[in-house]
Amino acid sequence: MNAERGRDIQLLIDGEFRAGSSNDWLAIVNPATEATVGRLAVATKADLDRALAAAARGFAQWRTVSPFERSKLLRRAGDLIRSRADGLAEALTAEQGKPLAEARIEIMTCGDILDWYAEEGRRTYGRTIPARLPGVTQIVTQEPVGPVAAFSPWNFPASQAMRKIAGALAAGCSIIIKPPEEAPSAALAFGAALTEAGVPAGVVNIVFGRPAEISEHLIPSPIIRKVSFTGSVPVGKHLAQLAGAHMKPATMELGGHAPVLVFDDVDPAKAAQILVGMKFRNAGQVCVSPTRFYVQGDSYRPFLKAFAGAAQALRVGEGRDPQSQMGPLANRRRLDAVESLVNDAVADGAKVATGGKRIGNRGYFYAPTVLTDLPASARILSTEPFGPVALIQPFGDPAEAIEKANATSYGLASYAFTKSSERAALAAGSLQSGMVGINHFGVGLIETPFGGIKDSGYGHEGGSEGLAAYLVKKFVSQAPI
Repeated sequence: MNAERGRDIQLLIDGEFRAGSSNDWLAIVNPATEATVGRLAVATKADLDRALAAAARGFAQWRTVSPFERSKLLRRAGDLIRSRADGLAEALTAEQGKPLAEARIEIMTCGDILDWYAEEGRRTYGRTIPARLPGVTQIVTQEPVGPVAAFSPWNFPASQAMRKIAGALAAGCSIIIKPPEEAPSAALAFGAALTEAGVPAGVVNIVFGRPAEISEHLIPSPIIRKVSFTGSVPVGKHLAQLAGAHMKPATMELGGHAPVLVFDDVDPAKAAQILVGMKFRNAGQVCVSPTRFYVQGDSYRPFLKAFAGAAQALRVGEGRDPQSQMGPLANRRRLDAVESLVNDAVADGAKVATGGKRIGNRGYFYAPTVLTDLPASARILSTEPFGPVALIQPFGDPAEAIEKANATSYGLASYAFTKSSERAALAAGSLQSGMVGINHFGVGLIETPFGGIKDSGYGHEGGSEGLAAYLVKKFVSQAPI
C-alpha cells in the first residue's frame, strides 16, 4: 500500500534497516485527520528467523561487554535521543494523536529511562553466603536471562518501548521488540540511536507486522528466553499461556481500571482540578488513569460540579495545535469501544454530566465525558474504558468505597485523596492493586517498580525490580580438593 505522504518505516534486523522480504506494507494513519502519513514494513517468518539468529549472535557478544562499558553506550544513546526530541515528538503526535507537549515529554523521558538503567545496570550485585564447612565458598551471581521477545503498546509508543529495550540491554540481554504498528517511528529512531551510540549489531532488533503471527513465531523459539508484554488482558493471557508452555519467564502489564477515593476532608474543587488533569491526559488512554471516582458524603456535589466543568472546558483538537489540551483517540477501534461502553451505560440508566459523544466526523475525537448514577449492571464499571470517560459515584462509609474499589478483576493502580493519616493507611493497606498513590499520581517513575496484580498482570518494569526481570541467579559452591 503506497502512502499518500510521509516516509517508509522499515525493520531493524542485525544492525540493518530494511524492508520486509515480501515487500508488504501497512498504512500509518494520523488519528486526528485519518490521512495516511506513512507506510510500515511487514516482517515475514523469514525476517523473524533472521532477527532470531541476529539476537542470538548479539547476545553472545553483548553479554561479554562489562556493565561499566554498557552503561557508557546507553547514556550516549540517551543524549542522542534528547538532541532529536523535537522531530521525534512531531512524528509521535502525527501517528498517535497526543498533544505535542505531551509527546515531547514522553520522548525526553526515554532519555531518562536510558540514563537510569545505565546506572542501575552497573549494580547487578551478587552475594556471598557463609558456608558450613571450612574452605567452602558460596556465591550467588546474576546473569542476563538471554534474548528477549518484547511487545509494546500504542498509547505510549516511545516510553513503553524504551522501558523494555533499556531494561534488557542494561542487564546484558539482546532484544527483538515489536512496537505498535499504529505509531512505529519512535522505537525505530531509538534503534538508530543505540546503533549510532555503539551498541553492536543484533543486540536490538525491531520488527513490525501482524501481531499474532509475530508473537506465535518468536515466543516458541528456543532462542527466546524471556517475554515482556504490555497491552490488553485477553492478549496478555494468551501470550502468558504461550510463554508458559515453553517455560519462558514473562512480564505482563495488562491494564487497569483505577479507582479513586476522595474523602470528605479534602477540598473537593481542588481535588477535582488535580484529577481532571490526570484523567484526560493522553485522552484517558493510560493504564493507570483514574477512572472510577468514589466521593464521600457532602463533597460529592461540589466535586462533580467542579470536575464536570473542568472537563467540559478542555480544548480538544489536533495534537500539533498548541492550544489543544487533549487530542483524538489513537485509532478507530478505540473510538468504537468507548462509544459502545458509554452508550451501553446510558441505555442502562446512567446520566451524562458532560460529553458522551464523538466530536465531528473527521478524526477519532471523543468529548471528555463524565457519567453519574451508574447502575451496577453497567458494563463500563467492570470493563476498562481506556478513553476520556470518568465514572463518578458517591459513598458514605469508607468500607463501602473500599469494597467497590476492589470489585473488579483489575489490580494495577489505585488512588486516595485525604488529609487523614488514618484514612491514608486504610487506603494503602486495603486497596487491591500493585500501586497506590495518596494525594498524587507518582506511580509511574522509572526508579520505582511498576506492575499490577490480579488480571492486571505480574512482574515489574522500573525500579531495581525492572532490571531483575532480565536477570537470572546462579548459585556457585566451591570446595577445596
